[in-house]
Amino acid sequence: MTEAAEIERETTNADAPFVRPDVAMMLAMMSAAGAPPMNEMAPADAREAYRMMRFMGDADPTPLAIIRDLTCPGPKGDIPLRYYDARESREAGPAIMFFHGGGFVIGDLETHHPYCTELAAKLDLPVIAVDYRLAPEHPFPAAPEDCEAAARWLAENGKELGLDITGLVFTGDSAGGNLTIVVTQALVARPAAVPVIAQAPLYPVVDSSQTGGSFTEFAEGYLLTADAMNWFNDNYAATPGDVRNDCILGDLATLPPTLLVTAGLDPLRDQGRDFAARCVKAGVDVTYMEMRGTIHGFICLRKGIPSAQDDCDAIFRGMKAMLNR
Repeated sequence: MTEAAEIERETTNADAPFVRPDVAMMLAMMSAAGAPPMNEMAPADAREAYRMMRFMGDADPTPLAIIRDLTCPGPKGDIPLRYYDARESREAGPAIMFFHGGGFVIGDLETHHPYCTELAAKLDLPVIAVDYRLAPEHPFPAAPEDCEAAARWLAENGKELGLDITGLVFTGDSAGGNLTIVVTQALVARPAAVPVIAQAPLYPVVDSSQTGGSFTEFAEGYLLTADAMNWFNDNYAATPGDVRNDCILGDLATLPPTLLVTAGLDPLRDQGRDFAARCVKAGVDVTYMEMRGTIHGFICLRKGIPSAQDDCDAIFRGMKAMLNR
């Protein structure tokens, strides 16, 4: 669609949100498929449906020199991890830890595998993804406990991977965006063996009390629904006001440089905007990106929504710029 056509479309539909053509096509296809919403499934079935979505909607994985599964000790047993690197060996430098999304109920190493391979390749840094325990079998605070344990283990044991880690960078999407901020706050409050030098939460959930604004505007018809969010929240069973869930209530002034990304058609958009604004007021070095006309979950939909590749590339450029400052 040309720029003139976009302007005409927005002028004639002044009250309608802008939706990219490929996003509209993806949403129409999903609606036509008639699949039951995840909030009407058993958690095990919802997890399998989420895994299958990768093969229908996401790009193929990027080839890398290293893709290796391993584990680290956790508070309730070993935590599965996956190590990605574009190089067989490298000099001392930072490492990225990735926390997957899925409402703390679904998602795993497989659902975000293509994105993690692309992240490792485009940033040319090692990436370690965390397969934390999921609700409702393991409700709050199992997820943040596992992710913090994995982060502290990586800070102390990089040499087990052949890495000399000088700093940690946390990133993740949705629930993983929440965990990004929560783990950053925990390691700033009680430092690990190496410092947290940056974070990049992607369309994070940061405020479980949000009910209006984008949460209402995009409650239906844009992939993530308000009903699904309520289902995730009920299963996760977090304590209201606990900063390990409502991380917008935590100490923001001590956060490291932050790249915060939202999606324009996301129920979580406004709480992401609010979090970024509060960080700016607290004096944090913040880069804010809002991906206009697209939906929650776009980093895992690069085949179904081709324009999502441009969004991901913008995220990678933003992370590089943040790390180079």
